[in-house]
Amino acid sequence: MDRVSDGRRGMLLGVAAYAMWGLFPLYFPLLEPSGPVEILAQRLVWSLLTMLVVVAVLRRGRGVLALVRDRRSAGLLAVAACAISLNWGVYIGGVVTGHVVETALGYYINPLVTVGMGVLVLGERLRLGQWVAIALVVAAVAVLTVGYGRPPWIALVLAFSFATYGLLKKTVSAGAVESLTVETGVLFLPALAVLAVLGVTGQAQAGSQGFGHALLFTTTGLVTAVPLLCFGAATTRLSLSTIGLLQYLTPTIQFLIGVLVEGEAMPTSRWIGFALVWAALVVLSVEALRHQRGGAQRATTAPSRKSERVR
Repeated sequence: MDRVSDGRRGMLLGVAAYAMWGLFPLYFPLLEPSGPVEILAQRLVWSLLTMLVVVAVLRRGRGVLALVRDRRSAGLLAVAACAISLNWGVYIGGVVTGHVVETALGYYINPLVTVGMGVLVLGERLRLGQWVAIALVVAAVAVLTVGYGRPPWIALVLAFSFATYGLLKKTVSAGAVESLTVETGVLFLPALAVLAVLGVTGQAQAGSQGFGHALLFTTTGLVTAVPLLCFGAATTRLSLSTIGLLQYLTPTIQFLIGVLVEGEAMPTSRWIGFALVWAALVVLSVEALRHQRGGAQRATTAPSRKSERVR
């Protein structure tokens, strides 16, 4: 009974995390007329302040200090911080300039870019289903390039920057709270410098629409921390295969917002491109589930064979 309730709690937390990330296209436009650079800088500043509170409440200070003192971990997290700041900045820019559908595309193809980077960087071998999925995505990007009249740069930068971020985080043994605190700490002073320059040059717009507008910027730290905490709690209660399927909730919500709320155009070429991406994700998900089940079956049969030998 406890396992069932724990699983349900994990599912609720996982859905909540991915749904909150999916709703970001409705949130960031509320911060206009501030531009993407100012919104990003504000988010970095408030994210660090929020994470420091989270660290204090959860008593994770020792973990953060250990990461800072470890030169290798600190260096990798500094590079990861640059990757995620690029990701956040391009995403915010895409949302506030009316390219929500393209940002959704970026997070749809991210898992496939991650698989590809595993081959190029880690020397991993692809299984047949993964090759098929990657081929479908390459075809999708080609179709969308023709449809857009340009490569889908926003989607590609989002996918590759987040895949790079994930690859770097994989090499550091640290919790999500501790690592994000260090990452936002690395970017805190540059973000403050950007805000100072915007203020001095008269380009800062935060709070220009009144107290409520200024207050909204303080919530950028919360919208960064809360989904992350929900996600962290969900991963301890759900299988990796479930998490892998739940991740598609975010770009699906973003896609629906782009098409139904923002009214972004979806010509035939774009539908074809997205159909190819969705087909690739189905192939990738089915292949991953089959591989995982095969691994589980081999793990369960191995002990029985051992016992037979002992007999």
